[in-house]
Amino acid sequence: MAGSVNKVILVGNLGADPEVRNLPSGGKVVNLSVATSESWRDKNTGERKEKTEWHRVVIFSEGLTRVAEQYLRKGSKVYIEGQLQTRKWQDQSGQDKYSTEVVLQGFNSNLTMLDGRGEGEGASGGFSSPREAPAGRSEGRRPAANAPAFESGGMDDDIPF
Repeated sequence: MAGSVNKVILVGNLGADPEVRNLPSGGKVVNLSVATSESWRDKNTGERKEKTEWHRVVIFSEGLTRVAEQYLRKGSKVYIEGQLQTRKWQDQSGQDKYSTEVVLQGFNSNLTMLDGRGEGEGASGGFSSPREAPAGRSEGRRPAANAPAFESGGMDDDIPF
């Protein structure tokens, strides 16, 4: 194999409201706690079992930090694409600690809100957040999956400008 890939895809729910901090550079960083769950039926007992994993997500991308700060709340369902990064830090006693996080930074990151309007605690809009695009290009928001499609005959044929 000539190369390697560092890509993480998560679909889960926020366990808490986003934590927004200002950076010395003037930018923002957003920390999320995302829960993913799997459930199954135990073959021996027939009992329903569930396992939840918690993931630390850190957003540095400017457009995604604005969307997370404005629209995401505890319970919001999200689709996230990012990269794994491990950072080293020291606790209060000077011990070295390591944290592995899913980082959204740059053009290959994605944050899509999956809740419909008014659903759940995190009643966020059902559109994809804007991604940071290469210079000279901009990407708008996409309508919700449950948004009404264009219906012919509902508009005049005249262009208003």
